[in-house]
Amino acid sequence: MIEPYDLRQPIKEQQLLQKLNALTAWHTESCQSYEKMLSKSGQKNVAMTLESVPYLPVQLFKLLELKSISDEEVTKVLTSSGTTGQQVSKIYLDKETALQQTKTLVKVMKPVLGDKRLPMIILDTKSVLKNRQSFSARGAGILGFANFGRKHFYALNDDMTLDIEGLQAYLETYKGQRILLFGFTFMIWQYVFKEIRDKKLSINFGDSILIHGGGWKKLKNEAVDAQTFNQLLKQHLGIQEVHNYYGMVEQVGSIFVECSEGHLHAPNYADIIIRNPLTFEPVAIGEEGLIQVVSELPKSYPGHSLLTEDLGTIHGIDNCTCGWKGKYFSVAGRIPKAEIRGCSDTFQGGV
Repeated sequence: MIEPYDLRQPIKEQQLLQKLNALTAWHTESCQSYEKMLSKSGQKNVAMTLESVPYLPVQLFKLLELKSISDEEVTKVLTSSGTTGQQVSKIYLDKETALQQTKTLVKVMKPVLGDKRLPMIILDTKSVLKNRQSFSARGAGILGFANFGRKHFYALNDDMTLDIEGLQAYLETYKGQRILLFGFTFMIWQYVFKEIRDKKLSINFGDSILIHGGGWKKLKNEAVDAQTFNQLLKQHLGIQEVHNYYGMVEQVGSIFVECSEGHLHAPNYADIIIRNPLTFEPVAIGEEGLIQVVSELPKSYPGHSLLTEDLGTIHGIDNCTCGWKGKYFSVAGRIPKAEIRGCSDTFQGGV
């Protein structure tokens, strides 16, 4: 059985390219807007390399309704994070795509979490999951990762205050057992870590593993990097193992998980390409640029190849000391929006 990080890059690219070309053909046939954009941009449907697979700027999902299924087949609508008044991405899922995303997430996380479901503390509020047909990025993330746990406890009240008594009781109940923690980076920092630290609460998460992602931009404003974040959580909360992940609502399931060496990895089912922000040409290993993500999962919408608004760097291929194969990389943060607006305008004009 192939594990999620066992394929060397040349073999992985060969297999992934076939699946991505099949998805390009499917979306060209099934999504009129996608077909028009590809036709106008002059990109070929059949790519010979991973780098030449046609891509869409991720912000197009905030401007257009892009789906390759009928309205009747839509079972869930996911929305991206956004402040009040901001446009959000809308991602349309059918049963098949939603199921594949869930299955793949389980495979991707297995090397980190194993097969056994652990007692789970979700460092968020349960009210995020109120509408089961329409989920925010937060709700989708919680729902996906909840599959890895049991006896779920939501640590935050609806007003975002920490349920201190409930949390202490839960930790006491499962004392001596390994506990899974899940949440979003900035929310953990703002509503869990800061409250416990500032109130000098005696809360120790013991033998726990934390999976977290998103929200680094706000932390960087407070001069907190990943290393500082991990050290402070261990010092104040007793959290022993921390794994960050990179992902987005536009490609739920295809997440990039941090290994034991602190690098984000591309699994067999997805990959990343780094492009120059001005020329959009692929850059060399070690050079920073715009992150493009590709995934074999999105069938209900044309999201299999997306140019993100994030900057990142590939640090190596097939040679990470953790033993996982494929590309490993880091994310530096968002690019100033003005610099990539032109690319979006070009695509939008073709619809």
